[in-house]
Amino acid sequence: MTRTCKWIYTLLSASASASLAVAIENQHTEQIVIAPPESNLFDSDVYEVRHELKKAEIFPTVIDKFLPSFLLDVEWPSGEQAELGNTVAVDKVQDEPTITARRGGSASSSSASGNLNLDLGVTYTITITDPDAPSRENPEWSEFCHYIATGVSVSSSSDSAAVVRFSGLTDIMPYKPPGPPAKTGKHRYVFLLFAPANGTTDPLHLSKPDDRKHWGTGKERHGVRDWAKENGLEPVAANFVYAQNEEQ
Repeated sequence: MTRTCKWIYTLLSASASASLAVAIENQHTEQIVIAPPESNLFDSDVYEVRHELKKAEIFPTVIDKFLPSFLLDVEWPSGEQAELGNTVAVDKVQDEPTITARRGGSASSSSASGNLNLDLGVTYTITITDPDAPSRENPEWSEFCHYIATGVSVSSSSDSAAVVRFSGLTDIMPYKPPGPPAKTGKHRYVFLLFAPANGTTDPLHLSKPDDRKHWGTGKERHGVRDWAKENGLEPVAANFVYAQNEEQ
């Protein structure tokens, strides 16, 4: 090979290598720039809720498995909060709590059954139930109804996170604070937010359980799930706490 040919060959090789290096660098840069959408942060929260509900055997003991559309915050006047399975002091949860829902990443999608959209004007219902009455080992009073209130509607049509503060509710079953009997261990107090399964914006005419015990069904381990189905409701959010009597 002549000196001139060698020089041309070297120049072409260097140019090809530089082009390949630029292509690789550009490809690498594109891979770094691509990031998951911000809504995935909300999605991870609702999946955590579902995980904790399953871990605490709230799925399927209390309610059928579902993916929440809201993140449910609960705070009592004492400062106690519901944090997906924390233990609260009974004497600090005697007053009715403030309940707030934050719309999560799955709120714009349908519910687990595929027919529930969170629209303006839809009325939501909040409930509290104890599946461990009088104890988790002997749930002969289970479930025990602690609260049913309705009249909440979404006030924002934005696809971004919205906050719904529950106030001015209509009580169907007034708030009865946790009062686990002595020597019955920890009780789960489960907060569930419901919406109409058919997405209706018409006023709801919900039934009142005949009794707090068994939610009036007369059947052990029956309660909020039966009542919700009877009234055409589906769950869209949940939270829960543990509480126990000081005497164990």
